[in-house]
Amino acid sequence: MTAAKKPAARRKTAPAKPEPEKCPDCDGKGEVTEAVKVGARKGRITDDHQTGLCLTCWGSGEAPID
Repeated sequence: MTAAKKPAARRKTAPAKPEPEKCPDCDGKGEVTEAVKVGARKGRITDDHQTGLCLTCWGSGEAPID
């Protein structure tokens, strides 16, 4: 006499991880844009822009935990 097979139990799925918050300085992009200034004393702003790495999140786009 063979034992009756039990139906396989469903596995519980892990809860979804919450999405990390966006960095407030770069809005989650990881880059910060600054206007280029020209001139020694007055620093006249031109139409050009310079892009650099966000120093708050180090380019990850996620808000710092601290």
